[in-house]
Amino acid sequence: MPNVIRIPTPLRNLTGGAAEVNVSGTTVKEALDALEKAHNGVKAKICDEKGAVRRFVNVYLNDEDIRFLKNLDTPLKDGDQLSIVPAIAGGR
Repeated sequence: MPNVIRIPTPLRNLTGGAAEVNVSGTTVKEALDALEKAHNGVKAKICDEKGAVRRFVNVYLNDEDIRFLKNLDTPLKDGDQLSIVPAIAGGR
């Protein structure tokens, strides 16, 4: 069973409008690589030139921030859900 990556609205233009993409991978990095293979250019919006998740992007594995797990090396099991959430700033 594949893993699901939930795509935020600002990146859906890179996934053909898809809000969710099914990918395979045993780690978060492999899942993001599979996402990039299926939708060229999306990973550059999520990761920097060194391959790390950008500071203003959060990636959650089933409601857990991967930065508090093993980051991109966080293992995945079948049916896991990754959510890409751009950081929101501003307000008063």
